[in-house]
Amino acid sequence: MIFLKNHPASAVLVVVALAVHFVWWWRAWRSGNRLGQLGVLFLVGLVAFAFALDARRINQFLPVWLVVPLHSMGLGWSLASIGVLAAQIADGLLVRLARLFKRQPATDAPQSADRRRLLHAMRGVIYATPAVALGYGTFIERDNFRVQEVTIPVAGLPKELDGLRIVQITDIHMGTFLSERDVERIVGMANETRAHLALMTGDLVTRFGDPVDVCLRHLGRVKADAGMIGCLGNHEIYAGAEDYVQIEGARLGIHFLRSESRVMEFRGHKLNFAGVDYQRRGSRYLTGAEKLLEPGMPNILLSHNPDVFPVAARQGFDLTLSGHTHGGQITVEYLEQFVNPARFVTRYVSGLYTEDNKRVYVSRGLGTVGVPTRLGAPPELTVIRLASPVKLAQGQSGV
Repeated sequence: MIFLKNHPASAVLVVVALAVHFVWWWRAWRSGNRLGQLGVLFLVGLVAFAFALDARRINQFLPVWLVVPLHSMGLGWSLASIGVLAAQIADGLLVRLARLFKRQPATDAPQSADRRRLLHAMRGVIYATPAVALGYGTFIERDNFRVQEVTIPVAGLPKELDGLRIVQITDIHMGTFLSERDVERIVGMANETRAHLALMTGDLVTRFGDPVDVCLRHLGRVKADAGMIGCLGNHEIYAGAEDYVQIEGARLGIHFLRSESRVMEFRGHKLNFAGVDYQRRGSRYLTGAEKLLEPGMPNILLSHNPDVFPVAARQGFDLTLSGHTHGGQITVEYLEQFVNPARFVTRYVSGLYTEDNKRVYVSRGLGTVGVPTRLGAPPELTVIRLASPVKLAQGQSGV
């Protein structure tokens, strides 16, 4: 139950995929297709095994080169199977529609032939769409890193700090599907922003055995006037690397705040940055974090998961900076709504949210988990410009 609570999006994906496979197995059983039944059972085993590999107790005893492909194949097929079923349903509706037209009085043969060709073409498009979408998300969108700039008003921000630039790096997940060369690109992009401060808000790697040392070494090359601070994510827990990341990060000049705060001075004015470890779902969020607040200055909280925001706002934090969701990683717009797996985890999925003059920004981050695909949620390196609410309302925020 704890595992399902911590991985609700994956759990929902796998449950839906298993339901799809049950439909296929039932169809094969009804038609007497024994080979089809065995094939469906094999795929069910692949999906179940991939889901089991999310458990640290299992994957830490298996080599990464085996775990990652099996895990990605299983979850990738789970996603693809849902797309295939949707295509089959759409195809069935299309065939029914064609039969409806066929009952009408016949016209000349050339028109009938044209309709058949059109029908075949439409069926081809229906079945190709899931594969094309996944291919695009895997081979093009996944590593199409971009800089996302956002201006965020902060209550009580001194006018001298208007336009202060913060570069936020989050959810790198360095490993099989995000290489050292990719991290070098990300660091280069971060350095081009000429930020006053750099943040790392968790999930350097994905699992036990991933190259956390290499990731830390490259993060140590990020240049910002005030250096880099950060917080830890859930995958530091899964990798068993929380203490190591904190100690090795400090040696490289990266200060991970673990229920700690740090007052930093810019242009003669102070900002308080507080950081917490990943807040487990179902636990009491931010216990004791109110002690990290500093009166008389803006307070900014670094928390990997954004669902703590209502508690942070009540405690008095003016701004919360998070990642964790990957923007859903795969999101589809449908009738002005978004089908997004991150919504099973939090309502703060991507971008800026405001409640009672308090704000949270959720970065889509850079890497992937499970399925090495991004679709409708491109990876981002975030550049945050702080602004006073008054100047922003007047359209005069600094640069």
